[in-house]
Amino acid sequence: VDSYDVTVEEDLGEIQLIKIEKRKYWYQDDWYLKYITVKTPVGDYLEFPCYRWITDEKEVVLRDGRAKLPRDDKTQILKQHRRKELESRQKMYRWKEWHPGFPLSIDAHSHSELPRDIQFDNEKGIDFILNYTKAMENLYVNRFMHMFQSSWSDFADFERIFVRISNTISEYVMQHWREDFMFGYQFLNGCNPVLIRRCTEIPKKLPVTMDMVECSLERNLTLEEEVKQGNIFIVDYELLDGVDANKTDPCTIQYLAAPICLLYKNLEKKIVPIAIQLGQKPGPDNPIFLPSDATYDWLLAKIWVRSSDFHIHQTVTHLLRTHLVSEVFSIAMFRQLPAVHPLFKLLVPHMRFTIAINTKAREQLICECGLFDKANATGGGGHVQMVQKAMKDLTYSSLCFPEEIKAKGMDSKEDIPYYYYRDDGIKVWEAIKSFAEDVIHIYYESDEVVCEDVELQAFVKDIYVYGMRGVKASGFPKMIRTRETLAEYLTVIMFTTSAQHAAVNFGQYDWCSWIPNAPPTMRCPPPTEKGTVTIEQIVESLPDRGRSCWHLGAVWALSQFQDKELFLGVYPDEHFVERPVKEAMAKFRKNLDEIVNTITERNKNKKLPYYYLSPDRIPNSVAV
Repeated sequence: VDSYDVTVEEDLGEIQLIKIEKRKYWYQDDWYLKYITVKTPVGDYLEFPCYRWITDEKEVVLRDGRAKLPRDDKTQILKQHRRKELESRQKMYRWKEWHPGFPLSIDAHSHSELPRDIQFDNEKGIDFILNYTKAMENLYVNRFMHMFQSSWSDFADFERIFVRISNTISEYVMQHWREDFMFGYQFLNGCNPVLIRRCTEIPKKLPVTMDMVECSLERNLTLEEEVKQGNIFIVDYELLDGVDANKTDPCTIQYLAAPICLLYKNLEKKIVPIAIQLGQKPGPDNPIFLPSDATYDWLLAKIWVRSSDFHIHQTVTHLLRTHLVSEVFSIAMFRQLPAVHPLFKLLVPHMRFTIAINTKAREQLICECGLFDKANATGGGGHVQMVQKAMKDLTYSSLCFPEEIKAKGMDSKEDIPYYYYRDDGIKVWEAIKSFAEDVIHIYYESDEVVCEDVELQAFVKDIYVYGMRGVKASGFPKMIRTRETLAEYLTVIMFTTSAQHAAVNFGQYDWCSWIPNAPPTMRCPPPTEKGTVTIEQIVESLPDRGRSCWHLGAVWALSQFQDKELFLGVYPDEHFVERPVKEAMAKFRKNLDEIVNTITERNKNKKLPYYYLSPDRIPNSVAV
């Protein structure tokens, strides 16, 4: 902290702006300025937040920390400052299409091209190539990393690269992955708990008969009656149908499937699989596999579902619906909301490093010949096709957590008691929404004020036009007219960038490190008949040693928190200075602490605790 005395000849009156500039020394020395506090001759203290890098000889003009809407600025000098800031930001933060049909992203080829303010402090820390290689060293699997095409000898052989971290979920998965209960449980509380839905009628493309599943049903009802009573669930991987498998390695042919899986809620209210068809078109060469089939037939069918689930999880649930969507929110915020806007102050902690991590991913991970191609059957372009297909389901209502759970028929706690993702997610959603409402009521005294806020409306329009590509069916609003709608809109943004990402990201090592439970690729086509599968065939289908190691390095690196991670509700940068907002933040933190206590209590003595949506494990933003 540096203090300076400034002597002036006359009374300055109310201080509107502060200008600051940095002179260049002999070498480039960027300076990160947090804030300036001015003590006036009468003893008042004024806060001028900055939280930016001052890099060259340009002057930076700061306003004091009180949040102001456009209508609050009466003087020309303040209106002009507001306009200039947005003009310069719009030049720096430009939209660009990375692939046709994708949400638009930042116009930068590499991390170093990004505006300094949104770069990582230490670029080495997020070098994927470095991190994955380091992960493989830490996991002691680097001796296998070049052994492509070399198969493991049996399931136990996978243990040679499996790291035992005592008493964790991953070890429990390794011990129980073959069990139907474990398979069903992951649809509720694994790292992709977003696909399962209640089945209201058996689709024609899955011709399951009562004879097939009778021995799995426990209520002496017909299949139709079970469906009517709401005991049948379905997961359909239709999106993978027609997606090209990875052809980047001519020595290994890789395969994808688009299975349909039927599940049943048994008398213990546990969800278990009762039928699996590995392709979308029924026929003699696409049999329906059942728990009553030969052990290895049924096991291989479940492995194919787990592999398909891994692909949808990585590309749709994780990449598209958290990373790319959060980047859209982030770019729109920088382009349309000046630093003095209350919504900029509210949202900026939830955008920390998001554009940077995505730019780095496009540079090294999901680009042509990137790391993603090494071990994944959807590498080499399949993941691009998947995002393009998944855009039609990327709707505003599907990002509203409680609404999406309800739309899937998964909202009854009494009916489906072990769905912790839903229970914790709704608690966190409500806490964020209550915080958003508190902040809105401080700055917007009526719906009319919301309608008149031109900057807010430009922000919303940017998200709709560039993020959602102006697709009406996305249901994204083009304009916001009420405080209520605004509260929901801000909750969608803050929840997606924090809780939703945490729920689908940080469990990846737990659930995907035991390779047979989440194979990133399959090396034999799906079986077309029953009664022929052997253990040897299953091991031949699973990833080879090299791909297994790259996969392990990836899920380990992706599951780590950042150094100095900031968790939900922790806002060390004081963008807001007013007391009512600080009180709203304190209330928010108190609500989050109560959720942490509830979750900790529930998880006590559980063999499979669920903690991904505990607020003390939810980073504020998508930064890994």
